[in-house]
Amino acid sequence: MISRQISRFFHNTSLLWNVNKSDLAKLRKKTGYTFANCKKALELNNNVEEAEKWLKEQAQSLGWSKASKLEGRKTSQGLVGLLVKENRAVMLEINCETDFVARNKKFKSFVDLSVNSCFHEVSKINTGSELKKVTVAGEELKTLPTPEGKSLSDLSALTISELGENINLRRAIYVTCPEGIQLASYAHPNNNNTTNVLTGKYGAIIAYVADSYDAQRQEWAMQLCQHVVGMNPKTVGIMGEDEPAVDKDDELTMIHQEFLLDPELTVSQFLANSGIKIVDFVRIECGEPLEAVEEPVPIKAVG
Repeated sequence: MISRQISRFFHNTSLLWNVNKSDLAKLRKKTGYTFANCKKALELNNNVEEAEKWLKEQAQSLGWSKASKLEGRKTSQGLVGLLVKENRAVMLEINCETDFVARNKKFKSFVDLSVNSCFHEVSKINTGSELKKVTVAGEELKTLPTPEGKSLSDLSALTISELGENINLRRAIYVTCPEGIQLASYAHPNNNNTTNVLTGKYGAIIAYVADSYDAQRQEWAMQLCQHVVGMNPKTVGIMGEDEPAVDKDDELTMIHQEFLLDPELTVSQFLANSGIKIVDFVRIECGEPLEAVEEPVPIKAVG
């Protein structure tokens, strides 16, 4: 734990520090650091705010040291985080070394904060008149600011130090769409998130238009996201232009695939019944080889 690391850093502690007990209690409650660390911080600083700032600086320094040692270790596990608000969406992949850490609350909290930091950037994009998909590489993600003012790179280093595993901000996809196009999302497995960020090993976002946007069609749109996660289509397809595969098990065009939740129907039949047209979709599988991920295909609406 990072508090133990800071304790080792402060090798010359003294039991005779003269600090305000109320400030000490407040600092401990606010930061979670040990009694000794908080006493040292208050001894060196004039008030609780300055002491808290100093503690975080020391923790960050130690975090970077740990992060440097673990850099390069393989990260094939992790989570995909999704956030959709109106006509904007973020899907972010963050990797770690083991599934055990991927289930850790601190790691999930890091994913949640990172997704919200990305969404802050997406909110600055002018939606314009066309649907936009932007892929953001890990190096660029590291420079994004968090609500606390630190970069995601700094927060990542601190999380690495706390969890003892390498963490990799791998990639994000930003989606924006003009008025008249709706977005739906799904993460699998569903982690019953308590925040507005969905997380799972797989994530999907679809952009669609519909006859109406009632609760039933929103549910159907989410089911289409489930289909994208489970069946992994490569394109939407256009009826009359894209021919179905000879072997249905090899089908990669979405409209010709059997609908995941009702194999008696093809996706095109489900779309016709539901009054929905898919404009585009995005899918991320945590840990998938990036060289196997095709470039985004031109946006096509189902006719």
